[in-house]
Amino acid sequence: MRQFYILLKSSDVMTQDEIKKQIRALLDERDAILLAHNYQRDEIQELADITGDSLALAIEAQRTDKNVVVYCGVHFMAESAAILSPEKTILLPREDAGCPMADMVTAEGLRQMKAQHPGAVVVTYVNSSAAVKAESDICCTSANAVKVVNSLEAHEVILVPDENLGRYIASHTDKTCHFWKGFCPTHHRLKPEEVLRAKQEHPDALFMAHPECPPAILELADHICSTSGMYEFARSDSSSKYIIGTEMGILYRLRKENPDKEFILPSPRLICPNMKLTSLEDVLKSLQTMSPRITVPEDIRLKAKGSLDRMLAIPRD
Repeated sequence: MRQFYILLKSSDVMTQDEIKKQIRALLDERDAILLAHNYQRDEIQELADITGDSLALAIEAQRTDKNVVVYCGVHFMAESAAILSPEKTILLPREDAGCPMADMVTAEGLRQMKAQHPGAVVVTYVNSSAAVKAESDICCTSANAVKVVNSLEAHEVILVPDENLGRYIASHTDKTCHFWKGFCPTHHRLKPEEVLRAKQEHPDALFMAHPECPPAILELADHICSTSGMYEFARSDSSSKYIIGTEMGILYRLRKENPDKEFILPSPRLICPNMKLTSLEDVLKSLQTMSPRITVPEDIRLKAKGSLDRMLAIPRD
């Protein structure tokens, strides 16, 4: 009956502020931390203890002394947290929040590709399932992908699953690269004509693009970087106006950290439906029920952790 009381108050739906207070109280009661990806809804990012990209949040989950981690993101991200922190309870408020790009590659498919290129090192983007990470040699993020590939002694690599990121990597290395035919639908929807229109309407703006964008988009970019790179560039750069080539959720923090700067989205289609699934109500229900809990089978977890650990062992700049 307690759950019914929390969800309903005097037969009326709770306000957003009331839901946030209930969430905060339950976070304390459950010894939990709330993590939110950069693409989450504004109100989720506002409430979160920490926001960041997928790997940064997985590392924060590992570092925290909290026993419960509520991860507002998509399935592979919560899996990464479970890989690095198996002793903790990892909750994903919306278990149906998936990643189409991560779903474009399977462990079996990757094994077949490895057989076609024996000797090639498999470099897998963290935007992938635990099972695929377990079939990989090393992981990478959009921020460190080039550095990871160039750190390898091998002269031949398989880049999984994002072909756009793979081609960006290939343009910055002399290694032979084989690409998995995957992509992020959200970044893939951005068209060159939309960027050119935004540039024409805002000639004084710099265009920042995520390397998950198609090559034709990256050719138009003034700066190519990950989401964390966009935050850093916006803070340190002297320009006052930017066109943003990534999912719209990033605008919340960009505008919060740079109130005197203008950020323009070149297309209304830069939205990830999966990232927008999680609501405050979902977070509240997850904490009430302590579910859905994300776990990874130990044999897969250990192999996947090896791929992540090899990436994390590479010195940061």
